[in-house]
Amino acid sequence: MTFPARAALLALLTCTVSLSAQAPPSLATLKTRAEQSDFAETSRYDDVQAFLQVVDEASPKVHLTSFGYTFEGRRLPLAVVGNVADARPETVKQSGLLRVYVQANIHAGEVEGKEVMLALIRDIARGQHADWLTSMVLLVNPIYNADGNEKVTLTSRGFQHGPIGGQGTRPNAQGLNINRDNIKLETPEARSMVRLLNDYDPHVMLDLHTTNGSRHAYHLTYEIPNNPAVRPEITAQSRAWLRQVEERIATRDGWAFRSYGNVSGQAPMRTWTTVEDLPRYTHNYWGLRNRFGILSEVYSYLPFRERVTTNRRFVEEVLAYAHANARSLREATAAADAASLVGQTLSIRSQVARAAEPIEILMGAVDEEVNPYSGRIMHRRRDVRTPEKMWDETTFTSTDRERVPAAYYIPAAEKVVIERLRAHGIRLEPVTQPATSGLETFTIASTSVTPQPFENHQERTVTGSWAAAAITVDAGAFRVPMTQPLARLAFYLLEPRSNDSLVTWNVLDEAVKTGGLPIVRTRP
Repeated sequence: MTFPARAALLALLTCTVSLSAQAPPSLATLKTRAEQSDFAETSRYDDVQAFLQVVDEASPKVHLTSFGYTFEGRRLPLAVVGNVADARPETVKQSGLLRVYVQANIHAGEVEGKEVMLALIRDIARGQHADWLTSMVLLVNPIYNADGNEKVTLTSRGFQHGPIGGQGTRPNAQGLNINRDNIKLETPEARSMVRLLNDYDPHVMLDLHTTNGSRHAYHLTYEIPNNPAVRPEITAQSRAWLRQVEERIATRDGWAFRSYGNVSGQAPMRTWTTVEDLPRYTHNYWGLRNRFGILSEVYSYLPFRERVTTNRRFVEEVLAYAHANARSLREATAAADAASLVGQTLSIRSQVARAAEPIEILMGAVDEEVNPYSGRIMHRRRDVRTPEKMWDETTFTSTDRERVPAAYYIPAAEKVVIERLRAHGIRLEPVTQPATSGLETFTIASTSVTPQPFENHQERTVTGSWAAAAITVDAGAFRVPMTQPLARLAFYLLEPRSNDSLVTWNVLDEAVKTGGLPIVRTRP
């Protein structure tokens, strides 16, 4: 056995022995695998489970449960952290506290969030941030892509600076990107997460990532729900929230944070462009559920230890704001759930908008270092900030809108549509008497699919329009009322021209090929 292999095995055995030998468990000496290895390694699935078990047994404020399964059958851990008696959803909701869901490791080479949340749970159990627990309960999923986490290689993240002992893969064990699955729900992981949302109904969600791409000078970039169909009040408060976090980090730590972007084009007028506004991405999906969704992207070329430190500070500032504004956050989500969308027009397609004036972006530089075990080049962030004027493309403007009806009707034969809506938590009502008046059907004018598959699909786009029709909705069909809290999400899933609908993901392909859709809706 080579020296690196012996060292890695010894680190794992040390972790296992140290956890199992504690009787009773000692939070004072508990360390993550990253901490034990001096940040040469990241925690494996068994490390995470053993670590959480120790904290659960040592602290009445931490309750360990699980919320689903991975493709390979691993149980997904959930740590419920707060002044509650147990981890049951009904117990958590009855507390009346703000519920904050944090997930990490959705891309299992992006490991900082996993290490941050394990250490933060331990430190809360030790007594840190006790004030937070007077206003909120944390729901922590530290290892979302648990299967990908176990497929460790030293080459899975390109030029990322560590951990030098390797990290997992971007896709799950199906070869799918879980962060593109929040609409179609084809991974067990995404289905498990949506079940968690339906059960616990968190008000705030955080998704912790590590960036790829541009050599900027920001320690961390972030994004909020940017789809124009998201309730504007949610978007506005999210933006104010993250700007405050940005300012506090600059004052206290001297680091530059900024809303997410990647650089494209040629100098002197390049472009800073954010991620797509599609709800297949977690933060946008959460926004369409009337919730605060926050995405973070810590800078890949910071050394691993510094990425963990940076991500920890981001999470702490986000949670400090949530604690201080818990009431207003709860009220904002309640107002969004209660507001009627019927008769309004909402965006169904959009495009990135270029600001009228260029903005200043801080560009950085890197040095090349060699991973001593793989021999591959790693990039290390240099402490350089070079201001550069760029076009700003960080918001979206609607290019197509549609009226929200009072209800949609789904024939009983459309079993996949019905199942998918239920999986998302959308309420369906059985039709007991035939409906005949005030109905519209959708006529397709054109349809096309992408030439190249994406996530095993050729995404479909349709054009067409709704028109009054003399038809009957038979008893046995299902009615989707648009006066429910998830109406915004139901609308985006069911409107055929939406850019991330069930039609997009080929769920209704057989009907599309015949020139019509079986879904019916009410007239104005």
